[in-house]
Amino acid sequence: MRRQQNAAAVLFVVAIILFAFTACSGEQQAFDWQEASWEEILSQAEGTEVSLHMWGGSSTINAWIQGFVADLIEERHGIALQMVPTEAPVFVNRLLAEYEAGRERGSIDLMWINGENFKRAKEAEVLAGPLVGKLPNFTDYVDPAVASHDFGYPTDGYEAPYGRAQFVFEYDAAAPHGHFASYATLPQWVRENPGLFTYPEPGDFTGSAFIRQAYLALNGGPDAFLEGWDPRLYAETSPRLWEYLNDIAPYLWQEGRSYPRELAVLDTLFERGEVAINMSYTQANAQQRILEGRYPHTVRSFVPQEGSVFGTHFTAMAFNAPNPAGALVLANLLLDPLVQASKNDPANWGDFTVLELDRLSPEDRARFTELDLGAATLSLQALEEAAIQEIPAEYIEALQNDWYTYVLAD
Repeated sequence: MRRQQNAAAVLFVVAIILFAFTACSGEQQAFDWQEASWEEILSQAEGTEVSLHMWGGSSTINAWIQGFVADLIEERHGIALQMVPTEAPVFVNRLLAEYEAGRERGSIDLMWINGENFKRAKEAEVLAGPLVGKLPNFTDYVDPAVASHDFGYPTDGYEAPYGRAQFVFEYDAAAPHGHFASYATLPQWVRENPGLFTYPEPGDFTGSAFIRQAYLALNGGPDAFLEGWDPRLYAETSPRLWEYLNDIAPYLWQEGRSYPRELAVLDTLFERGEVAINMSYTQANAQQRILEGRYPHTVRSFVPQEGSVFGTHFTAMAFNAPNPAGALVLANLLLDPLVQASKNDPANWGDFTVLELDRLSPEDRARFTELDLGAATLSLQALEEAAIQEIPAEYIEALQNDWYTYVLAD
């Protein structure tokens, strides 16, 4: 009898423990971040681990994320940051697979995403949101217009702005080759300097930016394309680009028989002196590499006369993020004036801020106004005067895909 009573007591205790565990797990999974206050989100996130899936092609950016940002979020919120270097199409495909499989608890918290990858993910309903209204730093410091569109596609609050960048070319001012002034004069320059110029395949983000800048330069700028995707307009205007790129191909590195598969390959060619021009969608990239000892101190940046595309990049949260509270805290931290100023420093990244400086305290504002961007970085005025708006993602996808047909395979 006593054994039966003891067994019953043990079973009762086990049942209570299981019930409590199940209840706690259910509370974690059912945490309604959209209805929670910021204080509740902070409490929920404390002591957790959050993943950030992002492009990992820059050792300097990776070091900043894994060092400065990881240390700060651990110090302030007790959160362990796990950076996962992944190309955006890869993690978008993973989200789509999890959605199809009905996975309510996924593998991605926050991601660095923009352009056609964001459009694809949002239309497939694999992003959580709207979320920017939950972020105090967005409300306090960011002009909502900055985050309203991503490559011409409305964000609807599903993305939090992360940084601003502009496309630039780089050259060694001490070298005899100089640089071309415009896309109109590039053909002449490559004929006079055969083998000293190339660009990455458009499957690479920077290579894609190079060909669409040429596309815009050959077609009078971006204005005609900003109203949205127009297949007839594309069919009419894109042949000019293929003719232009095929015309210069014989004078490129390796006579245009092959192209660098990614920007890192072009970086190496430039550092070795095999090509005379490099390019970057980070306006302070040259200064960063000078500080790293990879470029000589005579390297400078320039933009073509036809203009230079600029864009905002963002973070977004997965629809089934295992730690939505942690993802929100991280997205908010990335908009902190201290973090944005650190990111703006060429020694760390050189990425421009998305914050409105007149909304900052004098102390925080000074972090930006007193920052030395270095001699290799163009002035803010020069960049602003050259800036041209990015065009809708459909044009970008079409240009990227068609390049392989009309240029590489030609």
